[in-house]
Amino acid sequence: MSGTILEIRHLSKSFGKNEVLKDIDFSVSKGDVISVIGGSGSGKSTLLRCVNMLETPTSGEILFHGEDVVKGSASAYRAKVGMVFQSFNLFSNMTALENCVIGQIKVLKRDKKEAYDIALSYLEKVRMSPFVKAKPHQLSGGQKQRVAIARALAMDPEVLLFDEPTSALDPEMVGEVLSVMQSLAKEGMTMLVVTHEMAFARDVSSHVIYMNNGVICEEGPPEAIFEKPQKSETKEFLARFRNI
Repeated sequence: MSGTILEIRHLSKSFGKNEVLKDIDFSVSKGDVISVIGGSGSGKSTLLRCVNMLETPTSGEILFHGEDVVKGSASAYRAKVGMVFQSFNLFSNMTALENCVIGQIKVLKRDKKEAYDIALSYLEKVRMSPFVKAKPHQLSGGQKQRVAIARALAMDPEVLLFDEPTSALDPEMVGEVLSVMQSLAKEGMTMLVVTHEMAFARDVSSHVIYMNNGVICEEGPPEAIFEKPQKSETKEFLARFRNI
């Protein structure tokens, strides 16, 4: 299977008796932009946390280039699969630049000069060059999220995971983060995005997964999901966003 980076096979996750994910199957190929949509409590964020091994699946496999990472080393795998969190997760005592440098030096063992050069180039890419010396408390939510994206990119990930990257932002800052994500998609970055931004899912994704009650209820190209949804649950969910 050429170009397949990640395969999720029969993935289930339970917390006690509560089965949050049930038999999830999908794959991510190079250059895919997959949006995962669904109501709150549908299992979207838990799915992403399992894909990144922040949660250990109860059963099933996560294959990265054919190797099952559930049984292997999560840290080596996480270096290749970047994550952008809803709450930024920046180090508050470090500048924007230092936030983008530390992982490169500690995990990738890059020398300082190279790490700083790479960090600066990605901060420029996300239009944060003027703020390299700012600490997180001096930045707006949208600026913090763009630093978080630059930090993830500086690690040379093969796939970037986004967990509702705009949900903690004021409405006027959502656009600046989505436009960075849109330009990454155009450049061919492989992305798996849990989002409630339906316009992004419709206009930027190559594939959309609609989750409901812990299962993949429907999936397909955005035009199929948004214009001709087959399942009544999908139709009902999307009816709330008719104005997009």
